[in-house]
Amino acid sequence: MSPALLFAIVLAYFALLLGVAWRTSRNATNASFFIGNKNSHWMLVAFGMVGTTLSGVTFISVPGAVGRDGFGYLQITLGYVLGYLAVTFVLLPLYYRLQLTSIYHYLDMRLGRRSRQSGAAFFLLSRTLGASARLYLVVNILQATLLDSLGVPFWITASVILAMILLYTFEGGVKTIVWTDTLQTACMLAGLIACAAFLLHALNLDAAGALAQMGDRGLSRVLTMDVNSPLYFWKQVVAGMFITIAMTGMDQEMMQKNISVRTLAGAQKNMLLLTVILTGVLVLFLFLGGLLHLYAPLAGVAAKGDQLFPAIVMGHMPAVIQLVFFIALVSALFPSADGAITALTSSFCIDMLGIERRADLTEAQRIGLRRRVHLAFCALFLVLVMVFKWIASPSVIVVILKLAGYTYGPLLGLFAFGMLTQRKVNDRWVPLVALAGPVLCWLLDVWQGVLFGPYRIGLELLVVNGLLVMAGLFLISRPVVNKGCIR
Repeated sequence: MSPALLFAIVLAYFALLLGVAWRTSRNATNASFFIGNKNSHWMLVAFGMVGTTLSGVTFISVPGAVGRDGFGYLQITLGYVLGYLAVTFVLLPLYYRLQLTSIYHYLDMRLGRRSRQSGAAFFLLSRTLGASARLYLVVNILQATLLDSLGVPFWITASVILAMILLYTFEGGVKTIVWTDTLQTACMLAGLIACAAFLLHALNLDAAGALAQMGDRGLSRVLTMDVNSPLYFWKQVVAGMFITIAMTGMDQEMMQKNISVRTLAGAQKNMLLLTVILTGVLVLFLFLGGLLHLYAPLAGVAAKGDQLFPAIVMGHMPAVIQLVFFIALVSALFPSADGAITALTSSFCIDMLGIERRADLTEAQRIGLRRRVHLAFCALFLVLVMVFKWIASPSVIVVILKLAGYTYGPLLGLFAFGMLTQRKVNDRWVPLVALAGPVLCWLLDVWQGVLFGPYRIGLELLVVNGLLVMAGLFLISRPVVNKGCIR
């Protein structure tokens, strides 16, 4: 299939997104933008959140990593399930009981204004770096496989994609994203299934036969029981659980969609359905990765890791599968960026600017302020994507994503301290404590060879980060007798 035709079909797909946005954003207000008027259907939210959770990086990276780690990702997936259960039955009841628009308002109510601003600031930093880095990675794949051949410069590609995202999120916000994410998730899963079906046919195998061959080649191994390995089973499970608690339950982007559901029961059903669908999808991604690694040597494909999936699709699959792959890739790209920009706008307006409590602003002025913030975040994303293009190598992106992961430790520590204790903090010192946690974790990471010998810290660094922040908060707090404490 020619690059020009592929590009035209991608534009037609975007026109469909704009149609959905136009339909859902009529008569939109700030309440529509921030929490969808609390009228989102839980099944739509659950299905759409699959695309947000996975992102374009997962679409490419999880299958590519099977050659190195086998099905080891299932270990962390088990932790995800435990984490989603904690979010469903611990955090969601708290957020609904307090009727929150921004989840960081809880930190204000429990610990103080600077605690709220510290939590929001770490969210803003993490989502800005992480989402723009993910956006860069997927845009770069689209550029290399499609738009370079059309002579389109990278900066135009990035600008057009961000302009697309701006157009369909500018008015409707969460109210629109609930629907567009549902469409995009469906397209992403259709691409995943189509590619897996083609590879099974090309290999002349059924699912059972493919799994048998994967087992013979060591591609389907799951458990790592070496305690010194970053992939050690219990480390992966515990880390996966706390990653989900922090990066879903304490993340405004993810919770903004959940609390757009009218009732707590609906939001809980949403999370449980999301857990089931996401687990099944991740298993399918791993199965696809095994198929790609079975097919690659037969087709003479030397690409590995993130390059394997695009190389096989573009070099060895028919035009119709290439089309489905590109629609799926674009569908994986948008949910990880549109939701992030919307949530960043919401958190900045509510937590930093105090848009909801400012009596000096009319509703029209609040909407105008929110629109300007939304434009500013789109511009910031464009700048960061161009910076990544200018300086980035794969290792730089890994560092950026790891740095973004560090920022969830303070969120974990702040929320856990608020919920597990009744102590009163000296709020003015909270920002310093929140900064100290990631700094100490970085020192641990750098000196882990000296401090821990052969043991290697993996994803559990997030938990350590949260514990350090909790310890710091304990040091700047005092016990109080307060039966009305918000927990």
